[in-house]
Amino acid sequence: MTNETTAPEARIATSVEAVPPSRIRELANVAMGMDDVIPLYFGESNLPTPQFIKDAAVEALRQGHTYYTENNGIPTLRRAIAESTEKLHGVELDPETEIMATSSGVHALSLTIRAVLDPGDEALVLTPVWPNGSGNARLANATPIHIPHPLVGDRFTIDFDALEAAVTPRTRLLLYTSPSNPLGWVATEDEQDRLLSFARRHGLWLIADEVYERLYYETDVLGSPAPSILRKATREDAVIVIQSFSKAYCMTGWRAGWFVGRSDVVKRVGQMNEFVVSCASHFTQVACETALAQGEEEVHRVVSLFKANRDLCLDALRAIPGVTVPSPDGAFYLFPRIDGVEDSFEFCRRLLLEWKVGVAPGVAFEEGGEGSIRICYASEPSVLEPALERLDRFIRAGG
Repeated sequence: MTNETTAPEARIATSVEAVPPSRIRELANVAMGMDDVIPLYFGESNLPTPQFIKDAAVEALRQGHTYYTENNGIPTLRRAIAESTEKLHGVELDPETEIMATSSGVHALSLTIRAVLDPGDEALVLTPVWPNGSGNARLANATPIHIPHPLVGDRFTIDFDALEAAVTPRTRLLLYTSPSNPLGWVATEDEQDRLLSFARRHGLWLIADEVYERLYYETDVLGSPAPSILRKATREDAVIVIQSFSKAYCMTGWRAGWFVGRSDVVKRVGQMNEFVVSCASHFTQVACETALAQGEEEVHRVVSLFKANRDLCLDALRAIPGVTVPSPDGAFYLFPRIDGVEDSFEFCRRLLLEWKVGVAPGVAFEEGGEGSIRICYASEPSVLEPALERLDRFIRAGG
């Protein structure tokens, strides 16, 4: 006979348990089992990746670019990113020490957050926001502290008094998104100055998620970028800017991004990457070079389409009783608040099941999001118009 003892239970890490599942994915998984759904829940366009980018990837494969690259990305792509940044923002970067190519924007966000947060630290996060920043803080065994954007008139702003009140000896990071997902809010020059001053004063890392920078509408020339915090920061500032090829170049499935930061954090994150994915795929990086080199005309075309879609959706939503929707300055989302909605997930679930329209619940975007829904308008009018008509009828029938 053997003596049986009670073994300790093998458990999932508490940091993983602390990350709630995506409420957007929860709805999308239901929708994917249905027919004829109009999907406006994900943050992507239904426009295909431009052919010249796809051709570049195919040619890169033919040329044998299928091996490992440097952890920080191929030098030619980093130089192309530096040249693009100087052209768009007038900011000079050292491609060797201040830029890292990554396997998507969220990969860049995950690596940089883990690089600057220790267990027990706190991260201030401006919300409503795409929840991956807070999720990655939790995975680092840190605590996200949410500071909602107040709506003042027709514009979201920053509650700097709330930021000051939230700082503790454990605060290490401030994360914000501009242009915002889901609000479409874009930080003004004054707001950027105050955010940078706040971070400097409290010795914080300032991470700016700027992946929607090319989708900016309050400019004389559509396709011009939204203002970047890089225009304000010095090389010595603890500033990190997250970027992606996904949105402006319609490359969501390619998983390609980059970040810009102080040389010490870029070096350390590059070393970390060896233990995560090692490097972004080689042929994808080559295609990204082509996107930067040849993509300006396409970016301008896409932004013009999205602005027209924004205006179409704004007009339709503002005609629905009980709907309040600020006009976004950037990104490709609307975030209407609907009177009487206290459970946005249930509202979106019923809209999906009864009218086959898929939108994202405001509760998925953390503090300040409940009572609203997010609509991605990066589709053709032939997709948006029937979706808005069904939403109108659903709301007028009592939601």
